[in-house]
Amino acid sequence: MCGRFTSLTPPEELAEIFSTAPLNPQLFDEFQPNFNVPPTTRITAVAQDAQGIRKLGRFQWGLVPTWAKDASGSARCINARSETVHEKPSFRSSVPTKRCIIPMDGFYEWQTIGITASSPPKPKQPVYVTRRDGQPLAVAGLWASWRDRSLGDSAPWLHSCCVITTQANDTMSPIHDRMPVILEAPDWDDWLNVGGGSHTATQIQRITELMIPADPSILVPQWVSTDVNAVRNNRPDLITPIKISD
Repeated sequence: MCGRFTSLTPPEELAEIFSTAPLNPQLFDEFQPNFNVPPTTRITAVAQDAQGIRKLGRFQWGLVPTWAKDASGSARCINARSETVHEKPSFRSSVPTKRCIIPMDGFYEWQTIGITASSPPKPKQPVYVTRRDGQPLAVAGLWASWRDRSLGDSAPWLHSCCVITTQANDTMSPIHDRMPVILEAPDWDDWLNVGGGSHTATQIQRITELMIPADPSILVPQWVSTDVNAVRNNRPDLITPIKISD
C-alpha cells in the first residue's frame, strides 16, 4: 500500500518534467516542501483533458466517487488495487475517463524487523523509497469530481484522487507485499490519454499492462527515523537514512 509520501519538487519543475500547460497561480502560489504527506490532504497531480492538454492540479488524496452521498469515506479510498480497479464501484468509472499521475519524491513504507523465535518483533520500522536516478516517481492514479447535491448547483466541486497499487517487486517484497504503480516516461502518454472516455479492448488492455510492478533496479529503500510515524512531524531530517542495530 501507500499511505505517506514526500512532495519536495516545486510545481514549476513538475510542470517542466511532465510538459504541462502553464500553472494556475491560484493553485500553486504557496508551495512548501512536505516531508510527510498524509491521506486526505491536498496533493499535486497531473491530468489530461479531452483536448490532450496536460495540466497540473490539486486534489484531495482519498477518492470521493461522483455518486457518493457525502465525502466522509475518502480516507478509505486512498489506494486502489490494480487487480480489481476495473470492478470496484468506487474506482471503475474513473479508469476510462479520469486517470492521473501523482508525482512523489519518495514514499514511506513500514517493515517488520527483528523477528526471532525467542523474542517478539520490534515495532515496524519506516522505510523511505526513492528512485535511484533522483527523479520524482510518476505514480499512477485515478481522480474524480464530487459536490454536495443537497447544496444545489452552486455547491463547490471537490476534486479527489487515489494511488493505484500493485504486487511488490523484488526490491519491495521484503518490506511490504504491495507498492504503488510507477510509470516510466514513455508510458505517460498512454496512461494520461483518456480521449473521450470510450476505450477499445486494445486500449483497456494497454492500461492494464501498465499497472504492473516497477523494475526493481530503479528503487532505493532506506530505513529512516520513526519520527515519520507522527503526521505532525514534517522536517527534512525525516528522510535522512539511519542504521538499524541488530
